[in-house]
Amino acid sequence: MAGTDIPDGGEEYVEGYARILHEVSETGRRLTRDELDARRAFGERAAESGLGLRAVVRTYLTATRENWPAGASRAPEEVLAAVGQAVDAVAEGYERAQRMAVRQEEAARREFIDDLLHGRSDLGRLAARAERFGLRFSRAHAVAVAEAPDAFEDGDAVSRTVENSLTARFVDRRILVASKDGRLVCVAPGEHSDILQHFAKQVHAATDEVLVAVGRPHPGAGGVVHSYEEALGALSFAERMDLEGPVLYAADLLVLPVLGRDRQALVDLVRSALGPLTQARGGAAPLVETLRVYFDAGCVSAEAARRLNLSVRALTYRLERIHRLTGSDPADPLRRYTLQTAVIGARMLDWPGTEL
Repeated sequence: MAGTDIPDGGEEYVEGYARILHEVSETGRRLTRDELDARRAFGERAAESGLGLRAVVRTYLTATRENWPAGASRAPEEVLAAVGQAVDAVAEGYERAQRMAVRQEEAARREFIDDLLHGRSDLGRLAARAERFGLRFSRAHAVAVAEAPDAFEDGDAVSRTVENSLTARFVDRRILVASKDGRLVCVAPGEHSDILQHFAKQVHAATDEVLVAVGRPHPGAGGVVHSYEEALGALSFAERMDLEGPVLYAADLLVLPVLGRDRQALVDLVRSALGPLTQARGGAAPLVETLRVYFDAGCVSAEAARRLNLSVRALTYRLERIHRLTGSDPADPLRRYTLQTAVIGARMLDWPGTEL
């Protein structure tokens, strides 16, 4: 069709179309199955070549105008019906190719995320793939992980809302948001803590009863795995110890994995420092909770009393009982450290609810 107004490169996608128009104008027939399949194949090829769907449709409209049968024996409506069939088939093939490309991209993205967060792939190959998904391992990255009662999935409403908010606000930043094992994960450059803070804010705005944990920044591909595992560890400690969010930072919880490495030593510490509290009327639980709140309040008696719904005098009485039973004064800086560590250990061991 040299000399036509068809866009450059579009001629191959209307091959045989002029003949179809001529035959339809003479017989009024519909397109055959083979002809429709051929149009779908042309649509797929056009999509794979990068030609836009609007350009493809415009090519067919131009070809229709330039090859409209003169003196056709059939009514124009019959010819236009065939035109509609051809364009529909081409668009169907085009969209099918687009869906396949999206599925392939999603599969590649999912494979990359799984390899990245599990550290299973060769680091050199992983780094080469990372650029495609917006990450550069020459810099440090930090990972935030959100966990909620309802599992997150790629493409669900919450995941899309959070990702769209991040990409709209941080246009020039390299961010990766994806689901993993029912959780929502965000990987961001380590020096931009505001990204992960915004991620946490958007997740909390989009769904209920969610807890977000943030790992520390670490360099390289292995650093992403390290930060991810720190965030998962923080979520695990939150579940075991009833830690309150809405955001937990692994950097603030470094003492917990240290304490958890030697369970027997932790048990000995809790028994030694807090075991005498079991002699109190009502058991150890109320006094252990008093210590926990007192330490969480920065050892400020008025604030601790408010949180416990006690008077300051009642709180002081409890602290004095703890001092008498354990021999350690919670107000003494040196003794306080031992007691506070023991209280953390008790929460990790679920004591006194669980026997040591």
